[in-house]
Amino acid sequence: MAGFAVALVLVVAAVGLLRWRRPAWYWLTFGVTLAVVRVLVRYGSVMDACGLTAPPPRWRLALARVANRPIPESRSPRILRLRPTRTGLVLRLKLRPGQDAFDVAAASDRLRHSFSMYGVTSRELRSGVVEVRMTGYDVLKRVQMPTEKETRPMRVPVALRQDGSVHYRDYRAIPHALTLGATESGKSVYQRNLVAGLAPMDVALVGIDCKQGVELFPLARRFSALADDPDTAAEVLDALVERMKRIYQVIRAQQRITADVPDAEIAADIWDLPDHLRPVPVVVLVDEVAELALYANKEEEKRRDRIVTDLVRLAQLGRAAGIYLEICGQRFGSELGKGITMLRAQLTGRTAHRVNDETSANMAFGDIAPDAVLAAIQIPAETRGLAIAGDSSGGWHRTRAPHTSLRQAVNICNRHADRTPELPELAPFRPTLPGPDATPVPLVKASSATT
Repeated sequence: MAGFAVALVLVVAAVGLLRWRRPAWYWLTFGVTLAVVRVLVRYGSVMDACGLTAPPPRWRLALARVANRPIPESRSPRILRLRPTRTGLVLRLKLRPGQDAFDVAAASDRLRHSFSMYGVTSRELRSGVVEVRMTGYDVLKRVQMPTEKETRPMRVPVALRQDGSVHYRDYRAIPHALTLGATESGKSVYQRNLVAGLAPMDVALVGIDCKQGVELFPLARRFSALADDPDTAAEVLDALVERMKRIYQVIRAQQRITADVPDAEIAADIWDLPDHLRPVPVVVLVDEVAELALYANKEEEKRRDRIVTDLVRLAQLGRAAGIYLEICGQRFGSELGKGITMLRAQLTGRTAHRVNDETSANMAFGDIAPDAVLAAIQIPAETRGLAIAGDSSGGWHRTRAPHTSLRQAVNICNRHADRTPELPELAPFRPTLPGPDATPVPLVKASSATT
């Protein structure tokens, strides 16, 4: 008996240590079984306590009166499926008549406490069916991306959401995006994950890094064009606008709008063109947008207006031509001058890391999700990489990108350097990589470097 007690104490101590040091392992070994039992046993009482029950229908009440039986109890939403995952549980519920998906969303915090889970979120799948995702531990404390991820063209897994699902950057669904973050907030790591995810794809990368290229130049082997100062950036954006106009002429020539042409063959963007005519899509990464909008004299003001005008044009018209914008910065506000709010209105995707002021969070989410503003300004400084990601639909999630070192990103870009396309419009801005013994030179147009 004493030996059994000692063994039991050792097992309990091992389970406690596993839960503290390796929560993911604990969940997969013990936590998932305990959570399933807890949900099934407590389900009826928890639904009743959280106000998620519906009164019985009138015909059942009438039948009980006629049969002189007790009045039927209120009914909870019916469980359609209970599926364990590597991070938690997924509960699919069929709502009763009179219930609403908002009721489940409003009770998510109470469900979290009642079922002893770390987090609970819900979303409506279709009319009357709600999916409740419960996480068993803090998945954002130590981000581990799943090995199997959905891969589609122009769709990049960049972070992990709080509910354990993968957060994707889908350029065909959300063409342009804004990413904000203060210094040491994890914005650069997010950008590295984005470039590393795009590197194996058939896409051209164009970088604008006005910090003398310190962020993007190490990844230069995978970039078709790079600019490290506002003057070169203005020329790159002019070239992209010209490329956009040329692609529109190609689409226009292939539309062939006649009565005998099927609807599916009428081209409206590059993805409707035949493979042999489809131009390569272009992703433009702007590392610090504020540097493009600042000016000190009249000449710089003209350059600034030219840059902002090109960015607005690309944001408004670039999607159909396969040109996508990824705007990053520490600060993004109306004080950057005219055209900034117009540019912001075209950036559907919004991601905010830790910001230093509420105004920046408002510029990211104030017009689409006021709740996300409060969540963005509450991100602690010690949790680098934690961000609030949303879009113009009003939905938002807490996410965190896995840590990717600069060396890892460089290795991925070098491995896929053969996929870097040659774009005629951007050929003068193709980065020139110096040899190991060469002295660093600034990024300039190729024609200027040879003179």
